[in-house]
Amino acid sequence: MLLLAAAFIVAFVLLLYMVSPLISPKPLALPGAHVVVTGGSSGIGKCIAIECYKQGAFITLVARDENKLLQAKKEIEKHSINDKQVVLCISVDVSQDYGQVENVIKQAQEKLGPVDMLVNCAGISVSGKFEDLEINYFERLMNINYLGSVYPSRAVITTMKERRMGRIVFVSSQAGQLGLFGFTAYSSSKFALRGLAEALQMEVKPYNIYITIAYPPDTDTPGFAEEKKTKPLETQLISETSSLCKPEQVAKQIVKDATQGNFNSSIGSDGYMLSSLTCGMSPVTSITEGLQQIVTMGLFRTIALFYLGSFDSIIRRCMIQRAKSEETVDKTA
Repeated sequence: MLLLAAAFIVAFVLLLYMVSPLISPKPLALPGAHVVVTGGSSGIGKCIAIECYKQGAFITLVARDENKLLQAKKEIEKHSINDKQVVLCISVDVSQDYGQVENVIKQAQEKLGPVDMLVNCAGISVSGKFEDLEINYFERLMNINYLGSVYPSRAVITTMKERRMGRIVFVSSQAGQLGLFGFTAYSSSKFALRGLAEALQMEVKPYNIYITIAYPPDTDTPGFAEEKKTKPLETQLISETSSLCKPEQVAKQIVKDATQGNFNSSIGSDGYMLSSLTCGMSPVTSITEGLQQIVTMGLFRTIALFYLGSFDSIIRRCMIQRAKSEETVDKTA
């Protein structure tokens, strides 16, 4: 009886693997495609632009700093695979005025054709205890990290629907899957992207448009270096429990997942575990993916409890250490 049950399970899994490719999206071909990358002047955004350019795409870089844009353009152009490729640079703040963002997208489409893939990579990070953060930071992060992705996406969606094809990528963070000490403002803005991505995917799937939400871990970028300057000790110690990724590695995975139409994009074993643990009602690209989430959920939840316990321990140790330091200062005063 057990052998019969095991054989049935094996046959069922094999059937899923065979059927899965039939229901998966058709991959987006990047040669000749028009890819728009916001926040494309540095970090992950620039590396995504380079990765797409290496595969023959035409690139529109959107960012605030014109000098950084021009430097990024020169760097990206070194990776061309033919003399027809173009890198267009447009300086605009994607979080301030939807009308401006819409005009920028129109300019880009007039020069390079309809947008085939939009990568929303503009974002900033601020860390600190909830009561220590200036209240305007919460509004600022929602404007840049959330609305800075809403506006460009809104500007391209109508054309994508008319063409019945397209990809939209939202670059969130592992802090958009798990709320962490010091990230009350940042995590909130990144969690919001998931709600947007899930709802939008349900709306646009009938039009052959696929949404990808990426959850990169700590990545060696200028933004991360800036963030480290103000990180609370607890946040720093928790961050150190996982390794620092290279932006090129993150970019390669995001581009691969986006072109394949995968909803989730994660990096490494920790990223895979987090995505499985937090999948909830999020879409799946294939039956196989859904089955893997079902099978691994219990094991990953057990591992996650150990992680959460270690994070709580770090926070308690820091609290005790701080209290002792304050006590010593009071005695010497």
